Amino acid sequence: MLQLTNVSTYYDNIAALQGISFAVEEGEIATLIGANGAGKTTTLKTICGLLRPRSGRVLFRGQDITGARADTVVRAGIALVPEGRRVFPQMTVWENLVLGATVRRDRSTVAEDLERVYAQFPVLAERRRQLAGTLSGGEQQMLAIGRALMARPELLLLDEPSMGLAPLVVEQIFGIIAEINRQGTTILLVEQNAHLALSLARHGYILETGRIVKAAPAAELLASDDVRRAYLGE
Repeated sequence: MLQLTNVSTYYDNIAALQGISFAVEEGEIATLIGANGAGKTTTLKTICGLLRPRSGRVLFRGQDITGARADTVVRAGIALVPEGRRVFPQMTVWENLVLGATVRRDRSTVAEDLERVYAQFPVLAERRRQLAGTLSGGEQQMLAIGRALMARPELLLLDEPSMGLAPLVVEQIFGIIAEINRQGTTILLVEQNAHLALSLARHGYILETGRIVKAAPAAELLASDDVRRAYLGE
């Protein structure tokens, strides 16, 4: 579904990604893990059009989307749940969700999808008239995911969904992510909790200073002594 080939992305003259290549298969959960500053968020921003790579190609379903505008990428079928959730705090839950459907042409089914998101996240239905900034961290994460789902993505990019959340809330969020995948949405997950990410994913890629240093089935990475010492704190 998604293929990056020799992608390099820079901030001014600083190379954040240095020729990375990897693929995400349709229907799977794939994960990028690595230390802070390794280039994980830069990778997602490059895919979804928020950053333009200096070289390399990004293909989605065989279509070249390298450097395409962000709204074009969303229309193609990719949605991002950004790090830190980035909900609009002075807008209601309902307004945040409806914004997720802004680029859609099939306006007649937006209300139907809104009800589907409410069924997936009942707390959002209960708080639909509440300002997003007054929600808890876990509720804001649910809202950010729901807003992305309103774009009807085929590929969902998740950037650090567990960040700043209590363990029980993290467990709930990852249960929701697994269910979204079971319903047919392909997922590329960037996550600081490497053990949790690899437990959920089918394939894993390890980023170090802008380079992919290891790629393998997630179960194989979980079983690797080197990976466990370097990224799982064991």
